[in-house]
Amino acid sequence: MRLNQNILLLGKKVALVPYTSEHVPRYHEWMKSEELQRLTASEPLTLEQEYEMQRSWRDDADKCTFIVLDAEKWQAQLGPSEESCMAGDVNLFLTDPGDPSLGEIEVMIAEPSCRGQGLGTEAVLMMLLYGVTRLGLTKFEAKIGQGNEPSIRMFRKLHFEQVAVSSVFQEVTLRLMMSEPERQWLLEQTSHVQEKPYREGTSEPC
Repeated sequence: MRLNQNILLLGKKVALVPYTSEHVPRYHEWMKSEELQRLTASEPLTLEQEYEMQRSWRDDADKCTFIVLDAEKWQAQLGPSEESCMAGDVNLFLTDPGDPSLGEIEVMIAEPSCRGQGLGTEAVLMMLLYGVTRLGLTKFEAKIGQGNEPSIRMFRKLHFEQVAVSSVFQEVTLRLMMSEPERQWLLEQTSHVQEKPYREGTSEPC
């Protein structure tokens, strides 16, 4: 999605930045993990296929992707490189043509040293905020493998409720309806989040 290609969202624990070609080599290394392939229902890709996927996700109007950076590492470093600060990614898929107010959300904290510290929780809250305030979404769904208990617990903590179980796909579907009380709760949880230009004056080459 080109809408977010020049947006940086800065929280307390994470910074969300657009997925660019700079991030692909690290992402490709992550996705060699059989555990991550299982948890994300992904097939291994070659590095060139990963670059093609990054370009596709950048251009597709129904996919919004941010790379999750460890904000503490990112703000402490001197150089411009983000690769050493990458923790994972967070995505919104607008895949229901009949309901443009619905977004499917998923998050992956791929870097083992970054897990269990609340980075995924803040990344999801920030993506929910972006979906509500920038994309006009009012409903969110998360589809999670039945064996991924940590992720299921996290989404339930964020007010998602289980609405379906698929024995065929071995996954549960959780949903959050963005009522006015839920919207106010979200705004309170994300009141510290700053939106800034990402690398002002630059853009990803076509």
